[in-house]
Parts: sequence; C-alpha cells; structure tokens
Amino acid sequence: MEIKKAEFVISSATVAQCPKDTKPEYAFIGRSNVGKSSLINMLCNRKNLAKTSSTPGKTLLINHFIVNNEWYIVDLPGYGYAQRSKTVQAKLEQMISSYILQRKQLVNLFVLIDIRHEQQKIDREFIDWLGVSGIPFSIVFTKADKLGPVKAKQNAEQYMKQLEDTWEETPIYFITSAEKKMGRDELLDYIELINKSLKEDEANNK
Repeated sequence: MEIKKAEFVISSATVAQCPKDTKPEYAFIGRSNVGKSSLINMLCNRKNLAKTSSTPGKTLLINHFIVNNEWYIVDLPGYGYAQRSKTVQAKLEQMISSYILQRKQLVNLFVLIDIRHEQQKIDREFIDWLGVSGIPFSIVFTKADKLGPVKAKQNAEQYMKQLEDTWEETPIYFITSAEKKMGRDELLDYIELINKSLKEDEANNK
C-alpha cells in the first residue's frame, strides 16, 4: 500500500467527540515510551505527524489521522505511566476502554510491545482483557533495531510462546523498528488486506 496523504483530523476527550463517519479505524496503543508516535510517523512517512516526546505519557487524548482519505490511524494514550495521578490515570483508562469497547469503526487494535523486555504484567493483563472482550488486535514489537535481527526474532517468538498458556490461538504479530523502517510494508499490507475484505463484505451485503 502506498500512503499518498496523511493528515491530523481531531483530538477527542471522549468517544462521542470522535469523527462521525464510518471509515475503518486502526488504533495504536502501548505502554508509555514504547515508541508509538515514532511508529505512526514511520508508517505514514511523515516526520512530525504524531507528536513524539522524550517525556513518556504525553498523549492524553484520542488522536485521529486520516490516511489516503480512506481510513484512520488512531493514536490512543499510553497505559501504565506511573508518574500520573490516580485521578488522571483512572480517567484515561475509562477513555481508552470506552473507545475500544464502543467504537464500531475500530477494525483492529495494534498493541505495541518493546521487544527488549520480558513480558510485563500490565501488557499481559491488557492483552488478555482484549481477548475476553473479543476485540480484534495484533501485537507490534517495537525497537527491534536495538537488538539485531536474530535476538529480536527470538524475543518475539518467546513472548508469543508465553501467551500459549491461556491462548488457544495467538494473535498475529509484527517486528518493527521506526528507526530502520522495518516492518512498515508488512503492517501496511495487513491494513490493506483488512480494508479489502471490508469492501468485499460491504459489496456482498448490498
């Protein structure tokens, strides 16, 4: 897939404020500092489309970006940032869960995981919650350039293997590096595949 155009549309504090149209949405989420904004910028070939920050926990709203006038990338706030007050954290969790559970336009949630670390409890709980809630999602391992190809692959495989203790079928996963533009084609091809099948379903239901 070629991205010809990517533009910021709106920042929303609630699901009700999100765009009213029916275009498919692909949301990105992960723990603070996992490299979410960098990944979105890399996918869209734009340096500052999503605002990157050296301070984790900066995204506090639901940010919509329209791609090729056909579908949305949605940048969700990161979870598990310890420096936030309990009130702010609770409000964010409410915003994130209501978007994930209520937004009919959400066709896939990309859960970002830093490939350098072992499985964290907070990520695992979030992944299991998505499974129980029946949310379609994929895992995106980030920062693979920090490890080298062999170690990155080993870490990703080990992570997925650990999911097998409760998951009969593990979700699809991608290994990426925003720095090296690694995994870009695979992610965009996957999005294109979903978009095509949505169009086919729509045509068949007419």
